[in-house]
Amino acid sequence: MKAQFVADVGGTNIRLAQVVDGGISQVRKYLCNDYPSIGDAIRAYTQSFPQLQFNAGCIAIACPVDKDLIKMTNHHWQFSKAALKDELALDCLEVINDYTAISMSLPVLSAEQKVQIGGGQVQAGQNIAVFGPGTGLGVGHLTAVDDGWQCLDGEGGHVDFAPIDELDLAIWRFLNKKHGHASAEEVLSGRGLVQIYQALAEHFDKSAVQTEPADITGLAIRGECELCEATLQQFCRVMGSFGGNLALNLATFGGVYIAGGIVPRFVEFLQRSEFRQRFEAKGRFQHYVQAIPTFVITEPDHGLIGTAAYLTQHFKG
Repeated sequence: MKAQFVADVGGTNIRLAQVVDGGISQVRKYLCNDYPSIGDAIRAYTQSFPQLQFNAGCIAIACPVDKDLIKMTNHHWQFSKAALKDELALDCLEVINDYTAISMSLPVLSAEQKVQIGGGQVQAGQNIAVFGPGTGLGVGHLTAVDDGWQCLDGEGGHVDFAPIDELDLAIWRFLNKKHGHASAEEVLSGRGLVQIYQALAEHFDKSAVQTEPADITGLAIRGECELCEATLQQFCRVMGSFGGNLALNLATFGGVYIAGGIVPRFVEFLQRSEFRQRFEAKGRFQHYVQAIPTFVITEPDHGLIGTAAYLTQHFKG
């Protein structure tokens, strides 16, 4: 019986699943360090289903994928797409960027796999944006085409940080002094959270004792540190402004989504924050963005879901 697999590859883990009716099943996770090559890890998965003949696969990976030779940024694995296809005896092997996978998941996420923040309503078939604060800041856009969806690639996380209020200006000055430039990623990421904390400590003339993003977030959520709480509040405000800019860039009436490993940890805090106010604070175009909904993705396997959606759209075998 023929089957297809999808893989979501990070620096530490590789997650694999089977594609069933455009969705996923039989999700399993392996440690990358346990396998000499990506081919060995994929075979460990496929050989655990001896009754199936895997004839196609799609790999989502957090590194450039435009050339045949793929070199992981945060792991020693590297491979030729053509050679891996032959090694695994596949009719089709697609390799896509991780944000292509995340983007492709957005039209198929259910209400249970996301949390809406604020108002607005999804308009079917309209453009969609996604951004994800994590180790860095990923950004993607999705537009409808005749045969499904097309991802629009770019490096939106590296646009200039645009200050809106006095605290934003304090953060901008801190980053500009430290790096000679202030990009959005230097604010909306794990290290960005720490840098907001350091900038506000300097601004308010307080000691910056925390060094880990998770500690700052935890103290803020529990209300145990005023500076940490101010940091997370400003993080949410900046996310709102940034998300609103993405909405304006491409008329994303299909929604703006937040992915990444950071924000799902404090959804309730985000709901109480000024995220949505800043999202809508676009002057004469406030009415325009008010109609655009914003969501946090809470489904942990959305990368695999999007990879399956991509393979289903591109492989008809």
